[in-house]
Amino acid sequence: MTERRERGAITAELALALPAVVALMAVVLAVGSAAAGQIAMVSGARAGARAAALGLSDAEVSAAAEAVAGVSASVSVSRADGLVRVHCSRSVPVPPFGFRTAQATVVAVCEPARGCG
Repeated sequence: MTERRERGAITAELALALPAVVALMAVVLAVGSAAAGQIAMVSGARAGARAAALGLSDAEVSAAAEAVAGVSASVSVSRADGLVRVHCSRSVPVPPFGFRTAQATVVAVCEPARGCG
């Protein structure tokens, strides 16, 4: 008689656990999407700062940063006191939570032989 009582227990447990598993997967995917966007911005800013430290023009710096961060990235370059600062930002989709702004700023020292432009 015990077998008859427990017959639908697995189905009931699955029905209770499935929404939690789906919610956990949504959170994992959202965090992964946000992290990927942030990594792209850091990599783009780093590539731009390296190009600027080598003495390339602002247009070439922006092109280098966009090549890594993506063409939809906003890139700004500023130079002062032997330093160059490259800032990249972009709106990143984080499903199902909408959009998040991923941004990164990298500062590099200008190489003395090349100057900072």
